Amino acid sequence: MPRRYVDPAERRARRAEVDDPEVVMEAAATFLAVRPRSVQETRRRLTQLGYRAEMVDGVIERLLTMQYLDDATFARAWVESRDRSRPRGESALRRELILKGIERDTIAAVLAARTEDPSLGVGQSGRRYGDHQPSGDGDQPPGDRISVDHAAAERLLARRRAALDREPDPRKRRQRAYALLARNGFD
Repeated sequence: MPRRYVDPAERRARRAEVDDPEVVMEAAATFLAVRPRSVQETRRRLTQLGYRAEMVDGVIERLLTMQYLDDATFARAWVESRDRSRPRGESALRRELILKGIERDTIAAVLAARTEDPSLGVGQSGRRYGDHQPSGDGDQPPGDRISVDHAAAERLLARRRAALDREPDPRKRRQRAYALLARNGFD
């Protein structure tokens, strides 16, 4: 027997009538099973699905109590994941976390705690990112955010090296490299 088509608006209306928090909890668990989420992402998704605000608030509180939702843990994991897979500068990471609904003080703490990871630290030059020589007036210790951003920038440029090397003019190649870094949040 073929399944009857249910209009999304009708489905949302049915969800608005749900009085069982376990149904909302199951929807949240399904959403969180894909990957960790921030509180705001989870709240937004459950609301988009059509569940009533008071049901969503109750489930969010329960998830926070059970520690399935924790914005600080989520932000740390997000930054670590980005550092490994898609290197971004600090400003891009800050922007992404703001869009995910993480509070600014949590973002500042996570970015301040961003530390060296030996598996991420060797750039194209073979130097560890804590070994750079800071320029200018700062005596900055190895492992600061600047060196972490430096290593991330090196990894990004190494991944895009082939595309950049196709440009024969060194000035244009340098401009493209700078544009690539700027698009990815590096200052």
